[in-house]
Amino acid sequence: MLFDLPSDDTLYAALLARDPAYDGQAWVAVTSTGIFCRLTCPAPKPKRVNCRFHASVATCLEAGFRPCKRCHPLTEGQDPAVRDLLEALERAPDRRWTEDDVAAQGYDPSTIRRAFRRQFGMTFLAMARLRRLGRGAKALRDGGAVIEAQLAADFDSASGFRAAFARHLGTAPGHLKADALLQADWIDTGLGPMVAVSSKTHLHLLEFADRPALPRELKVLQREAKGSLGLGRLPPTDRIEAELTAYLAGQDAAFDTPLHPGGTPFQRQVWEALRQVPAGQTRSYSDIAQAIARPEATRAVARANGANRIAIAIPCHRILGADGSLTGYGGGLWRKRRLIEVERAYA
Repeated sequence: MLFDLPSDDTLYAALLARDPAYDGQAWVAVTSTGIFCRLTCPAPKPKRVNCRFHASVATCLEAGFRPCKRCHPLTEGQDPAVRDLLEALERAPDRRWTEDDVAAQGYDPSTIRRAFRRQFGMTFLAMARLRRLGRGAKALRDGGAVIEAQLAADFDSASGFRAAFARHLGTAPGHLKADALLQADWIDTGLGPMVAVSSKTHLHLLEFADRPALPRELKVLQREAKGSLGLGRLPPTDRIEAELTAYLAGQDAAFDTPLHPGGTPFQRQVWEALRQVPAGQTRSYSDIAQAIARPEATRAVARANGANRIAIAIPCHRILGADGSLTGYGGGLWRKRRLIEVERAYA
């Protein structure tokens, strides 16, 4: 962050006063409307309880808020091309965007790919595709036929839709059982869509939908459940969604959803040690090795950290390199950086 935000009380006072001193340095996201504004916005002021303050336009967008149409917060310090395409996506969130569409907007697709990766950790087309897939997953979960889900996701063909789900879930949607032992569903978060897989009593997986390892992890779950993996929502998914919402809003860092992370006894020992690291603090791999009384096992700890398939609730993002660097993160380093920033409120 280029600017360390003052307290929320200070920023809320600045919002009420429309203080220009913070213009371009702080933005307010309003949970009751789903929009974000400059602190100088002329619109009626929201209640304090509905305000979330951010130090960049990017984090407002990552948290799922739309730009205000009165104060136009995207025009300050934002790449014009990124701004224009985000506004186009807001106007047509279900459109099947292609690089030809990007070019038709007057932009070079390769330049746009770099700009979006730099700011969001994913390309513009990937962002648009995940939104379409999320609609399709929800249509299937709600009992829709494959063709209805295909239309909801705006794919040109049923085969295209099936292929997309095959990449994410490891099987075609028509093969997924409604009464499966494990059921997968999408959760929309401020850091992008996540896939949750639950049984009736436990959460078995929580991963970002664009994580490269997700298809492999889902296939492992299918084997463990003897093929009984379907699309649907069970109580642990509802519970983890509520906890994620509170966590990302800076309200509560506790995750009490019952977990079933799988893994070997050693891996489970490492994952339990990760859960003991308080929100707002970080550790190194060697710190975790010391915590489990295996000081020689730093590399094995690193492998176990990477094998974690329950993101955030088992906080592998709190592990840094010995030199303090972010090191790898399956959900993308931009998300790891954002999670560490979120947890500053819990320090």
